[in-house]
Amino acid sequence: MSGYPPIGSYAFLSDCHTAALVAPDGAVEWMCAPRFDGPSVFARILDRRRGGAWELHVEQASVAERGYLDETLVLRTRWEGAQGSVVVHDFLAMSPAMSPAMSPAGSPAGSPAGEGGGMSPVRLLVRWARCERGRAVVRSRVLARPDYGAREARWTGRGQVLEEDSGLILAGAPEPESRTVLREGESLALTLDYTGAAPRGHPGRLLEDTVRSWRAWSARSGYAGIGAKEVRHSAIVLRGLLYDEGGGLLAAPTTSLPEWPGGPRNWDYRYVWHRDAALTVLALLRLGHREEAGAYLECLLRQCGGDAERVPPMAAIDGRPVAGERVLGHLEGYAGSRPVRVGNHASGQHQLDTYGHIMDAALAYHEVTGELTGHDTSRLWRLVRLARKQWREPDAGNWEVRGGPRAWTYSKLYAWVCFDRAVRLAELTGEDGLPLDEWRAERDAVREDLLAHGYSQDADAFVQSYGSTAADASLLRVPLVGFLDGRDPRVLGTLDHVQSRLGEGGALLHRYDPEGTADGVDGPEGAFLLCSFEMVSALVLAGRTAEARDRFETLCARAEPLGLFAEEMAPDDGSMLGNYPQAFTHLALIEAALNLDASGTTDELHDWAARGG
Repeated sequence: MSGYPPIGSYAFLSDCHTAALVAPDGAVEWMCAPRFDGPSVFARILDRRRGGAWELHVEQASVAERGYLDETLVLRTRWEGAQGSVVVHDFLAMSPAMSPAMSPAGSPAGSPAGEGGGMSPVRLLVRWARCERGRAVVRSRVLARPDYGAREARWTGRGQVLEEDSGLILAGAPEPESRTVLREGESLALTLDYTGAAPRGHPGRLLEDTVRSWRAWSARSGYAGIGAKEVRHSAIVLRGLLYDEGGGLLAAPTTSLPEWPGGPRNWDYRYVWHRDAALTVLALLRLGHREEAGAYLECLLRQCGGDAERVPPMAAIDGRPVAGERVLGHLEGYAGSRPVRVGNHASGQHQLDTYGHIMDAALAYHEVTGELTGHDTSRLWRLVRLARKQWREPDAGNWEVRGGPRAWTYSKLYAWVCFDRAVRLAELTGEDGLPLDEWRAERDAVREDLLAHGYSQDADAFVQSYGSTAADASLLRVPLVGFLDGRDPRVLGTLDHVQSRLGEGGALLHRYDPEGTADGVDGPEGAFLLCSFEMVSALVLAGRTAEARDRFETLCARAEPLGLFAEEMAPDDGSMLGNYPQAFTHLALIEAALNLDASGTTDELHDWAARGG
């Protein structure tokens, strides 16, 4: 990898406003300011020479232990040397805050702020080193390279404020580069304020508040079933990807980490993809995070208003349209993987499945909470009107291929989901004046069309697109959305077809064959972890629970030591590929664990929501 640490070796820090990735040697190699999708300040993960980093290491010592404090995104690293040992806590500081779901009147008398699991970003990256034995020398070097490494930073010297309007303020050291001698019991606190307005405090208090905030949030969930440790950690990762000001869930906090080393499949994922909608709402609700589910759904509903002919498949974290792609030619890319992109052209695609994902999320939310208003549903009914006009048209598909539109079977499946959930939501709300008979007729028409053209007798399986025999792992969702029973022969045939055509490396699955799909991008890609976990869920519904359990345990064992998953994995050596950490991989892990724990004949998350939570 030409000196690049493995993608899965990076630690993920978040304050739900921005994120940082910390390499195994203690260097912060990725951070954007002033929020997740801002230009990077440190981007060494994309260019070892020009990207910039915040280095922190202990002289004549090596990393002996590294991991998160339980139920947090606080990284604890122990350095051991002959002369001494140092423990470093790295974190983006959080402060406890009253949970939005808890009104003051409903809170227990005298309860402290944050008891309900609310938290707010302090907007301060903290690196606190404490000598626990002997004597040690801690070196820090802040090599900020603003605007994706396009220029060098110049500090004013007045409190070490970075020039221009970046808002970066370095505190705790006299210079961006420092060497500090620590003796047993002494500590060094270095902070980087990325807004220019963050309050300062004792590092011990900042650490205590951050740990308490994360643990209070995690404690809302009482899940203790199969994969409880992995589920709870995945939930924390998802919380770290939920933008505090808009409620949207980032697909990942990075851009251009390659889906294959040296290849061109490098995309910017710092946006909100609506394909994650239903799984996100269902997982958050099921794990006790109702206010986050509500904020995320409102983020989705804002996309449904207006009079545009299509709802885009994604949005910026503040709800605005996503900018088109541009290439950062001055960066070499992770392990030479070019181009490095910011922005994403997929925002301009027509992806029919978008309507079904949003409608599925809305129905589940209302089944559990009963909180959707007439204003909410009026925006949702617009999706139905759009779907009625467009479901027969070819589209770009959920994989965002750049090889031209076609009749994707998955797109038709989610058109059916859109109509089905709309009918059920309208029946639940009892609204008058809706053309329910017409919606039911559309639902039946989509079903008939999909069964006639999306299922191949030759392949004995649902296939990637109409007229094709290609396998596509997205069709593992046929039973998970309730289109067919999990033990239906057509579903069982699809599971076998996907495994035989796309399986590799034990429990791993590719999402499709790139060459056979003609997706418009050259080169291979890794196995797709979302689909690998979705096979677990589909096997449970097929009655093959022992096989599903083996797959789940195999996949969880292939997580990196920090418990994080990227988008993809190299089947040969298990290294992580693609943007990292990836929200929908962790969502699919949660879904798989809950399905295993219930071992039912229907998807546990949907079944739980239908029962009213």
